[in-house]
This record gives sequence, structure tokens and C-alpha cells, in this order.
Amino acid sequence: MLSGLVIVDKPQGWTSHDVVGRMRRLAGTRKVGHAGTLDPMATGVLVVGVNKATRLLTYIVGTSKSYDATIRLGATSITDDAEGEITHTATTAAVTEEAVRAGVALLTGPISQVPSSVSAIKVNGERAYARVRAGEDVQLAARPVTIHSFDIHGMRRIEGAGVEQLEVDVTVVCSSGTYIRALARDLGTGLGVGGHLTALRRTSVGPYTLAQARTLEALAENLEMLDIADAARALMPVRELTAAEAVELSFGRRIASSADGGHTADKPAAAFAPDGTLVALLADAGKYAKPVLVFPPDPAPKVTSPGATDAAPGEGGR
Repeated sequence: MLSGLVIVDKPQGWTSHDVVGRMRRLAGTRKVGHAGTLDPMATGVLVVGVNKATRLLTYIVGTSKSYDATIRLGATSITDDAEGEITHTATTAAVTEEAVRAGVALLTGPISQVPSSVSAIKVNGERAYARVRAGEDVQLAARPVTIHSFDIHGMRRIEGAGVEQLEVDVTVVCSSGTYIRALARDLGTGLGVGGHLTALRRTSVGPYTLAQARTLEALAENLEMLDIADAARALMPVRELTAAEAVELSFGRRIASSADGGHTADKPAAAFAPDGTLVALLADAGKYAKPVLVFPPDPAPKVTSPGATDAAPGEGGR
């Protein structure tokens, strides 16, 4: 049974659910999930877990992410991106480069962000975007996020809707739960001209990057999968076990805590047997370390002796 992570370079126009459906067919299993939705407009890194590796997705979702994006100032969209109807335009002739950089600085670090009203956040059990499409006025609560870096690497004046507008190319590194669309909206609002996102490419999710990502076409030719043990080593702290500790954990029993004692259920350590097999994820609790997840070994392949048959005992192979 194949198990591992597939780092997909999601194409534009596909939903994350579309990608999962395609990977189910390619991997021949229903047990497939992803670690963090990408909007259909966006491209780039989508981490997909297959079979046992789906158990790692919980720990991947909360990692930091990085994006390359283009923000258009001088136009407001109902969806805060290029897929929505433009509701307002304004000239950016008076907006200076210094003002844009100052606006970006205000949106860097720990901030309070109101997600886009057409996000996938649930409101009373229903997705916000579904309520908006049904004609409701959805107001979402602000939430704390952290923008680790918000770097400008290009600006250009363009003509749009009969007025001068400004496109800004940026790279953003941020905490999980950040909406880049909302950053574009808030930058434009702060400058008094409006803004929305016109391009978005996710370049990393935690330790997994575009360098590892493969297109769906390439994966159809060769299903490259990051082994679950290698995926865990890249994702979290590592604890190397003795043979005796590996046996104890394989039965779900606790062992002595790690030397630093700093692993929690939310941020566990990956525990490896002497042969490199991933045995469990460990959380420290006082003097002991308890398994958060145990990864049972794959069953050994059935070995049939030459000339043997699958006949039941006593049937003589008839």
C-alpha cells in the first residue's frame, strides 16, 4: 500500500478538492487529503497525503507558508481577487512608492485580519462564500495572524478602467490562516484607493517547496511520493529510539521523556527505530513520553513456495 506525501504544483483553475480527486485515481486509493486549501485562481504548492501519510496533515496545516503575489491598487473586487466583479476604481497617480512601502510595513508582523467574505470559513455550518453567493451580507470576525515578511520586488504603473493603477509584486511569508487576498484589500484600503489580488503562487508549505513540487501531468507519468519517514524528518523534531523503545511504542506504551522534554501533542517529535522506520509521534509528559500517533508497520508480502497453490489444506490442489 502506497503511503507518503505528494507535493503537487496546483494548476490555475483547479480547486484543492479537484486535485485530491485526481490523486485518488493516480494512487488507487480513497484515503487522500490535503494540507491547506488553495483558491482556484492560485497555483503552487499543495501538500497531499496518501494513506498513512494523511495522519501527518494535521501537523502540516499549521506551518508557515510563503507566496509570490501581484496586488493591483486602484480597483476593489467583491472577492478581493481577480475572479470577482470590480466594484470600485480610483486613480493611483498620487500614490507614491514610499506610501506603498509604508502601507506594507503596517501590515507586517502580528496583525488582526478580517478574512475575505467569500472565504471557506464556516458561518453557522455553511461556507461563507456560499452565503455571499446566496445574497447574504457576511461579516467575518477578525483573527490574529503573523506576517513574518512582506517584501516588495516590483512596481509598475498601468492603465485600468480608464484610470492609472499600480501593480505591486510581493513575496509574503506568513502564519497559517493568513489570507493574501485580505492583505491586498487592506493595503489598498489603507492607501485610500482600494486593492485586490491579481496573481498568487504558493512557493512553500512548512519545509515543502516548489523545488519538490510536480505538475499533475508529471505525476500521471511518474507518481513521485515523499516517503512518510522522510516527510516526518523534514517536518518535526526527531528522536532516535533504541530497539527496546521502538518495541514499547509500537504497542502504544510510554517511554522515558526526551532530554529536552519540549515536545507537545501539538508539536510532537517523530520517533524512529534503529532501522529508520517511523514508529510514532511523541509528546513529553513529565518523566515520560507518550505516543500521540503510532504507525503500524506495513504487512509483509505473502511468500509462496515454488509449486504451491492457494488450495485449502486437504484439497490437494484440485
